[in-house]
Amino acid sequence: MRDAFKEPLGPVTTDADELLADAAETRGERAAPDAPVIAVGDVVTYHLREAGRVPDVALIDGKTEREAVDAAIESALAAADDRRIRVENPAASLSADLLEALGEALSDADPVIIEVTGEEDLAALPAILAAPDGASVVYGQPGEGMVRVAVTPESRAKARELFEALDGDVEAAYGLLGRVPEDGR
Repeated sequence: MRDAFKEPLGPVTTDADELLADAAETRGERAAPDAPVIAVGDVVTYHLREAGRVPDVALIDGKTEREAVDAAIESALAAADDRRIRVENPAASLSADLLEALGEALSDADPVIIEVTGEEDLAALPAILAAPDGASVVYGQPGEGMVRVAVTPESRAKARELFEALDGDVEAAYGLLGRVPEDGR
């Protein structure tokens, strides 16, 4: 399924301020103004924080494109005083620990950083499935920039299609997330 994941699920930008303005617009159209911003990746999390927006949920693994992140990014994220949940998640997979932590973090009123030992690359899919309408899921597109997915019934349906094509117990995964999305919602 590698090819299915090469196509970004939303617009790509390198401008964090523009991305955040678009996220604010989506929140205003689709849900309450406090709809969460979920960041998947160290570099994305860093750029959002530098632009003045602490993600409600951030998933980090200390790497970018399978290499250690820059020391300045690592240091800045280590200094964040957000609540932290540590999980293991092997490369090219979604572990029960990661799914459960994501569901838990989304229900927390305060920002949460999920520190992943392994890889967090596929976490955008369950984040789109578990987040409320109006939320934004932001992840890195290697060599291009940041992708922002506005969580809508349409984006959730696309994420569900990809998620359900992965190997594993999909119903158990939905249970761990705390949400079983309905068709198109």
